[in-house]
Amino acid sequence: MLGAFLLAACAPAATSAPARPAEPDTPRVDGVRLSLISTTDLHGRIEALPLLAGYVGRLRELRERDGGVMLLDAGDMFQGTLESNLDEGQVVFDAYRALGYDAVALGNHEFDYGPVGDSTSGNPFGALEARLSEASFPVLAANLVWQATRAQPDWPKLAPSALLEVASVRVGVIGALTEETPHIVMPAYFRGLGVVSMSERVKLEAARLRKRGARLVVLLAHAGGHCSQFDDPMNLTSCKHDAELLELLRELPAGTVDLAFGGHTHQAMAHVVSGVPVAQAWAYGRGFARIDAQVPASPSARPKLLVYPPQALCKNDGEAPPCEPHEYEGATITASPAIARLLRGAQQRALEVRSRPVGVTVRAEVTRSFERESDLGNLLADLLVEAVPGSQIALLNGGGIRADLPAGELRYGQLYEVMPFDNRVTILMLSGRELRAVIARHLGRAEHGILSVGGMTVRARCVNAELQVELRKDGKLIDDAARLSVVVSDYLATGGDGLFDGLALSERMDLRAELTLRDAFAQSLSRRREIAPAADASFSASRQRMRLPSPRPVRCAADVSGSLGSDPRARGETT
Repeated sequence: MLGAFLLAACAPAATSAPARPAEPDTPRVDGVRLSLISTTDLHGRIEALPLLAGYVGRLRELRERDGGVMLLDAGDMFQGTLESNLDEGQVVFDAYRALGYDAVALGNHEFDYGPVGDSTSGNPFGALEARLSEASFPVLAANLVWQATRAQPDWPKLAPSALLEVASVRVGVIGALTEETPHIVMPAYFRGLGVVSMSERVKLEAARLRKRGARLVVLLAHAGGHCSQFDDPMNLTSCKHDAELLELLRELPAGTVDLAFGGHTHQAMAHVVSGVPVAQAWAYGRGFARIDAQVPASPSARPKLLVYPPQALCKNDGEAPPCEPHEYEGATITASPAIARLLRGAQQRALEVRSRPVGVTVRAEVTRSFERESDLGNLLADLLVEAVPGSQIALLNGGGIRADLPAGELRYGQLYEVMPFDNRVTILMLSGRELRAVIARHLGRAEHGILSVGGMTVRARCVNAELQVELRKDGKLIDDAARLSVVVSDYLATGGDGLFDGLALSERMDLRAELTLRDAFAQSLSRRREIAPAADASFSASRQRMRLPSPRPVRCAADVSGSLGSDPRARGETT
């Protein structure tokens, strides 16, 4: 198979560089050959799983002669589709059991469902614990702890690492969770939990696994990289060097882990970082990552590792299954009928919900942007104000808007793609001064998507090296003493994105548990009956609801004058 590279695995005390890349048909050493496969960031795209099963089945056929296969996942398995969300991820774990997964890592989106069912109260980890209790494989997160005790949650099947046996070879697998998790999950559904250093916990677990006889130690991280070229695993020039997984591998002492699989970034890798082969394959069931280990019979001999470029499931890469698969390892791949039958019930339930008309015609596509003010962000913020009687202003975080609004007769499933999270409508009472401070904090930060605002405009400028923010409603300046009804998601209201840090909001928060943002949008859209961007410029980003001196993060240098200089961005010509 073209594109794989032979490498010497790091022994526990090794410091030497991997061997020079060679073609994968290099004669096999004595012992056994393990094919380790990793998926990641499925986000509920279960339609990919029957075809994935075909590829896995082909490798299992081959390894019957000389070794075995390990099937792993690097997290974010559930959240993102109606098929998965209607049963809070149960269908994904049902399919993973049938596929024969050996271990999975916990991802940040595994916390999204909160309590079991539609309730927003009760055990905030109820849905996750229910899925864990159904798992037939270990779910790994070495650095997830209770903040108060630094002990790991005592949940079913959850463990920091696992020692597994494949073809008589002991393989240790360590799970690690991105350290940004506390800042990007729903705070109410992460209450009391913390995420500690990946590096420290990985070193600790690796040492334990080695003492228990692990011949290979695998890092399975819901933290990733981003590379664009895969022809030479030693060449990192196409990789983002400050990616979280790359930084972690550089921190680890040589020989801590033998190989690693990543996730979270929705990108790909097939490289060697600080002597460690690392692989990652995109997201949404697009493909899988693979590293083979040739393990000699002699316990003192070092295994050899083959790292493969990411493997797309579909011949027309990027096309969603069902599609034309590649030939793989000398065979034509076919989707598994058994996995397809297992998924059919969830797909039928989702189809019924997805097909439901919203009651509005969209005359032209309305597009989103994560970094800049967008037509879609503005429209959704307006719809949110309309949906909540008595509200004056709406704020929407850019990270929650996941797709463009397509043209045509809108169906609920298309709106679901736009807003796949079940965040609830929440009303906050804020003063004009507090709202100005919130906007200023947001403008000064680069992380997280840009806020979309409804019911007001924002003007920011630098005066004497200080950022000044001016808010207007209906053309009139919002006074600092004004009392404002501001509609947001429960994610933002309870601490998400750090937007309301420092504000005591518990006594001035009205959480509408019965109303998701998505359903609020649907109600407002059905009342409008038509969205015609060409005729209605009210939500056009070209009108600039947020006029800023520069793109975020806005920094006011000491020599910036109140006139904002000659930079066209300072005059609001771009945002």
